[in-house]
Amino acid sequence: MPKVSITKLFEDNAKSLELDWVIAPKSEKTILDSNEINHSAEGLIGNLNLTHPNWIQIFSKTEAHYFLEMTEGEQRQALEKLRNSGFFCLILSDDEIAPNSLSDFAMELKIPTIRSPLGSQQIIWVIRTYLGKALADFEIQHGVFLDVLGMGVLITGKSGVGKSELGLELISRGSGLVADDVVELHHIAPQTLEGRSPNMLKDFLEVRGLGMLNIRTIFGETAVRRRKTLKLIVQLQKPSNNSFEIERIPLHASSEKILGVDIRKVQISVAAGRNLAVLVEAAVRNYILQLRGIDSTQEFVERQKNEINR
Repeated sequence: MPKVSITKLFEDNAKSLELDWVIAPKSEKTILDSNEINHSAEGLIGNLNLTHPNWIQIFSKTEAHYFLEMTEGEQRQALEKLRNSGFFCLILSDDEIAPNSLSDFAMELKIPTIRSPLGSQQIIWVIRTYLGKALADFEIQHGVFLDVLGMGVLITGKSGVGKSELGLELISRGSGLVADDVVELHHIAPQTLEGRSPNMLKDFLEVRGLGMLNIRTIFGETAVRRRKTLKLIVQLQKPSNNSFEIERIPLHASSEKILGVDIRKVQISVAAGRNLAVLVEAAVRNYILQLRGIDSTQEFVERQKNEINR
């Protein structure tokens, strides 16, 4: 299951939120585990809550005012409610200074504490969005993931069918490479899968006979993408006596379920003389029209019915 360390969270958001350590973690063992979060009734992030604690607690001006009205003994008594919770991190917003009771409590439990000059709502919005992606369930798929005409397209098929060569041709026609060979698909929203490349393989495309190609270096910055939402799967299929026959005119759209999300899928037969890049681009254009309510196949079927009736 995906995990995020407090150090990673700090480093990835330090610039945007102007973060600074108050109490730094002692080790990388301080982590957020998506499995624990999913089986917990506690909130992920929010303003300091003593009744229903959040994993990440924000101490803002409102909480500071609330603590000022309490004696130090009452403060400690209130904080004891957090002792057995999944309290992971404390963020002081608005450049607030934690009262002694809260500071001592964090030191005792070794809770990492961070300070930011920004308001609590802005911090919550940024961190929640960040963790939503960082802790999303993911699955590894074999294929080439591209941005084709603005749509995330995953090209799949058996080894040696020509996925990378097709990807290279599409890139030369203006498409962008997201990932080759190993594609990480992250479930970032109920019906959304985001494709990314492992750090080791970013910008690289392997083509048989040519080896590893650095697409960013060869084609420039516009030829690569950091991530893309998956919308269409294109499966390359070599005709053989043992394989199923690809339907010539599919009357019903097919799909593939990945992490519980149905993704539209088309199958293209690989044969000598076929321009697969043009076929993939045509499949993307056709799907875009279908999303707009224009279905060429159904339009033709209706025209045929009308002609028969006439």
